[in-house]
Amino acid sequence: MNIRSSPKYIRTLTWTHHHTTAQFNCDIGRVPQNKKKILLNALKERKQIIHLFLPLQSDSRERCALSAVNMSHKSSSVVSGSKAGGGAVEFGRTHVVRPKGKHQATIVWLHGLGDNGASWSQILETLPLPNIKWICPTAPVRPVSIFGGFPSTAWFDVGDLSEDGPDDVEGIDSSAAHVAKLLSTEPTNIKLGVGGFSMGAATALYSATCSAHGRYGNGNPYAVILSAVVGLSGWLPCSKSLKNKLEGLEEAVRRAASLPIFLCHGKGDDVVLYKHGERSAEALRSNGFQNLTFKSYDRLAHYTIPEEMNDVCDWLKASLELEGV
Repeated sequence: MNIRSSPKYIRTLTWTHHHTTAQFNCDIGRVPQNKKKILLNALKERKQIIHLFLPLQSDSRERCALSAVNMSHKSSSVVSGSKAGGGAVEFGRTHVVRPKGKHQATIVWLHGLGDNGASWSQILETLPLPNIKWICPTAPVRPVSIFGGFPSTAWFDVGDLSEDGPDDVEGIDSSAAHVAKLLSTEPTNIKLGVGGFSMGAATALYSATCSAHGRYGNGNPYAVILSAVVGLSGWLPCSKSLKNKLEGLEEAVRRAASLPIFLCHGKGDDVVLYKHGERSAEALRSNGFQNLTFKSYDRLAHYTIPEEMNDVCDWLKASLELEGV
């Protein structure tokens, strides 16, 4: 990463990755360290141009904003989301990785904050899982509180990347409904799953609770029965209300107990801290999600490594009973 001087009190950082140059302007000294890491991480995870602006205002409030222009595609298809969350939102382009062998399972995979479906589709295509069809949607562009309200691709609004932050039930209901809609058109003999990274993992875990409960957070019916859930470097949104959702509902308790969930988290994660992943696993287990595996990686930060993806592959093969051809 190169840093060069720009106008007074402003520096321009230029970062080149995969032959794509990205630049953003900011007052380096005033960007909160935790937000700087999030923004730099978002930059590394996608092939986009990012502009980070920090207004030089007289007040002491730290503000930053992220705008992204997707350079991977000259155009993107736009889909109206379900109104399960209270209103239609526009989702970006959906990328599909077709199974190379006998189709036995379909998994919707959700990217992290500021990313898009294209980047993960390229990774998933390389995995030795010929029986899985991967659907990689792109989140809507919406104002994000952690970026000072500036728009970015996000599955829901977030002020803190943990279970401690306020819950945007309307936003996450809308994204969970989009996932369910993508899965609802699959053949009836196909096993269905959802997974994701970071905010995508958070949305996947929320979808798991909706599948068990049979309802979204707003009370509307959730009709999809999931057979597998994977979350990498994520957290559990709406964890405080989970007990009230499932308590006293015999069928919901049964579905929660039988749903296979695989969570992975790096102990070196400084974006979504390891403790939040651990707490999320504990919250799920204490609310009846007993078929849950939580795996930690000692030096892993907020990204994926081959060892982790190999573990995901092995777990999916076993949980979904894939034939492998």
